[in-house]
Amino acid sequence: MIHFKAIWRIMGGLLILIGVLMLPAVTISWIYQENSLPILISATISLFIGLFLFFFIEKQDELIRKREGYLIVTLSWVFMTGFGMLPFILSKEITSFSDALFETVSGLTTTGASILTDIEAMPKGLLFWRSMTQWVGGLGIIVLTVAIFPLLGIGGIELYVAESPGPTSDKVHPRISETAKRLWYVYVGLTLAAAVLYWVGGMTLYDAINHALTTLATGGFSTKNASMAYYDSAFIQYTAIIFMFLAGTNFTMIYFGLMGKFGRVIKNDEFKAYLIGVLVISLVIFFPIYMKSDAGAELAFRKAAFQVVSLMTTTGFVSDDYTQYGQGVTFICFMLLFLGASAGSTAGGIKFIRHATFLKNTWLEFKRIVHPRAIVPLIINGERVTGRIINNIMNFLLIYLITFVIGSLVISLMGYDFETSLGAVATSLGNVGPAIGNVGPVDNFAFFSPAAKVVLSFIMLLGRLELFTILILFTPFFWRAN
Repeated sequence: MIHFKAIWRIMGGLLILIGVLMLPAVTISWIYQENSLPILISATISLFIGLFLFFFIEKQDELIRKREGYLIVTLSWVFMTGFGMLPFILSKEITSFSDALFETVSGLTTTGASILTDIEAMPKGLLFWRSMTQWVGGLGIIVLTVAIFPLLGIGGIELYVAESPGPTSDKVHPRISETAKRLWYVYVGLTLAAAVLYWVGGMTLYDAINHALTTLATGGFSTKNASMAYYDSAFIQYTAIIFMFLAGTNFTMIYFGLMGKFGRVIKNDEFKAYLIGVLVISLVIFFPIYMKSDAGAELAFRKAAFQVVSLMTTTGFVSDDYTQYGQGVTFICFMLLFLGASAGSTAGGIKFIRHATFLKNTWLEFKRIVHPRAIVPLIINGERVTGRIINNIMNFLLIYLITFVIGSLVISLMGYDFETSLGAVATSLGNVGPAIGNVGPVDNFAFFSPAAKVVLSFIMLLGRLELFTILILFTPFFWRAN
């Protein structure tokens, strides 16, 4: 039997938090003398319903089990979406339900795809809430990674947990709260640092805060129609590159680095693969950009590094149109949509740890074929990876591929061309933002039909919640009583 009362109380606490987080956007509206009533009403509704669920539903003492955990994770994003879209609808800046749904899901999942055709015409208070949805989503995924995903056994994330100072399945309290607190400090600290540097670099304080929120969330929402291309500043763009890279790094590794434990960082297999991947791919696309444009070496490298880091970390900021440099660069950028950065970061996508585990296990499989009686263990970060985790990762990769294929088929059957369908589904599933076709770096998603926007919104949620979390709810055995 599922303990729904405990779930509703948690949803109540979540809505209280959402209501409180809307209040800064109300303040921004007051400062810029805009109509703050839509956001204020939205905050009031969230707080009222949240307080009712939290205080008027009888508290239960039963432990939260795996089934409740899956429901809590999924319903959290559903509730955040439902109440997070209220400011857009009540302000009548986004009148269509499918548009408001898409924009809110894109924000909370830190995808960064948008249906807005003129961002700079939007009220500043509403844009601030739009940025805040990404910051909340980025923080939320870190908490899920540390506190909940390991208990549910989702996506081989135990590989991250083994390297973190956080909980394990048999030792949960009090380490969850301590770990979450440490990562909260890192997340907030990096956000503040990014905001200061953006401001020093020439952004207005308002723009600096907005871009800092969406940079550390690896979200990519901007207050400018041209995204980061609006700022023709090497300082601002290099600042973005650095903080996007940090946001795509396992936050526990950042914590270890801040504590002076550099050995832990250097020995981490995923971080090494992530760093080498960024450098190598940046150099690969540097040459065609340098040869096919009149940019000097520094500008060509900056363009290459910016796009690689932005796509690999699933941030989705744009500083240039990478599709103008030929099919080779476009293809590489498309493939980056499937990489993802580090587990334990705010990035979406498949994650480097899964790729590393898959490739290393495949290589060792050749050795096992030649020496069938030999015991050839898979070692990641100095630890032996169990068969259950390997199987989990293989299943994840297979389901990810199947979801991409089915999603692309569905979108193409709705009347969109093959390239656009592939790009839209790949970027939604990976929570990236820009892609290829008619959803390239200088395009948006406004032209999709309401049905297509709903499908893509669902795909964004699937990708952000590691597939299994949502898909398991559609299985009959999940709902059977124990």
